[in-house]
Amino acid sequence: MDEVERDAVERDAVERDAVERDEGADGGLVTVEDGMTTAEYAVGTLAACGFAALLYAVVTSGEAKALLTGLLTRALHVIS
Repeated sequence: MDEVERDAVERDAVERDAVERDEGADGGLVTVEDGMTTAEYAVGTLAACGFAALLYAVVTSGEAKALLTGLLTRALHVIS
């Protein structure tokens, strides 16, 4: 690969990295990937909500209530 071809390949790589650059509201450059963190936070939030709902269902079940009540009762008897 000669120098001209190497320069062309490097230019193509730079152009792929800088696709659709524009100035944002704060004057900084906005790239195509700037929205990815928001999407990742949304997926993480949905996963946390799903886990919380599952945990709530388990903890509020009859067996879990009895287990937790027994554990708390024994702990209070040990303290007193």
